[in-house]
Amino acid sequence: MASAARMSAPALMVALAVLTFAAGGSAQLQYGFYKGKCNASDVEAVVQGIVKARFAREAPIVAYLLRLQFHECAVNGCDGGLLIDGPGTEKTAPPNLSVKGYDLIAAIKAELEKRCPGVVSCSDIEILATRDAVALAGGLAYAVRTGRRDRRQSRASDVNLPAPEYTAAQAVGYYARLGMTPYETVVLLGAHTVGATHCSAIKNSRLYGYGGRPGATDPSMDPATASVYKKWVCPNVTSSDGNTVFLDDQWSALKVDNNYYKNLQLRRGVLSVDQNLYSDGSTRWIVDQLANNAGLFQAQFAKVLVKLSEVNVLTGTQGEIRKVCSKFN
Repeated sequence: MASAARMSAPALMVALAVLTFAAGGSAQLQYGFYKGKCNASDVEAVVQGIVKARFAREAPIVAYLLRLQFHECAVNGCDGGLLIDGPGTEKTAPPNLSVKGYDLIAAIKAELEKRCPGVVSCSDIEILATRDAVALAGGLAYAVRTGRRDRRQSRASDVNLPAPEYTAAQAVGYYARLGMTPYETVVLLGAHTVGATHCSAIKNSRLYGYGGRPGATDPSMDPATASVYKKWVCPNVTSSDGNTVFLDDQWSALKVDNNYYKNLQLRRGVLSVDQNLYSDGSTRWIVDQLANNAGLFQAQFAKVLVKLSEVNVLTGTQGEIRKVCSKFN
């Protein structure tokens, strides 16, 4: 898994499938880019080892990294901009205040700097770490191309991320900006299989104020599920705002699987954007297909993550290789 030479047959199929997406900077990415460039160290094996150790003591790291990769790549591309500390940076934008996983990226970078200073980019570390966490959580072990460089820019004003209340059409429109098809949009939202939110995200929009009407519950939510949330998880009091709500069944919340889609079929989607994928006939068939074929979801999810990882990348002499991921050189 650590190099193209050890690529499994499913991973090879995924790799070949995304080659047609290569354009601009992404065309200069390579499998095994760091081979022979980090003295005696295998860069991908080092990343994998650190991620594996972290996953063993904190399995939710897969959710943190998937979210980090999306919030990174959706804003100016996969360029490490989200990692920069300081006022007015991407990290300070409201949607990013709850992003986690920065410490793991920093730990990996520190180890690689000891082995080969100034060689491995922070943006590549993000992509490799996410890939390894997905595999550890039950997803496909897929290959990724490397050779990204880090952008010398990070602005909070550039952050424009999708809202949890998006309709299916709005979600499809947003992800089209990243080069995703409607099918790929539904697959990428499958990352919510390991996701979580807080009661504040659904209390007004789905449980107690649907459509701006006081006390109204979203009719697209299964009544029994809504009742459980109201009674036990998100009672209508301010003190429940920070309570955690898993976006998948709790028994499956740490597994990369297709159970998320099965819940949409049962009208148990947590966020409006999730359930709207099933309420809208233009995307419902995709949900059904993924819910009914676990292997298809795994293969397509890997393919979409690879495609996301190559959005608007810097390569060659563009940007820089940071010494510390949280600040420019």
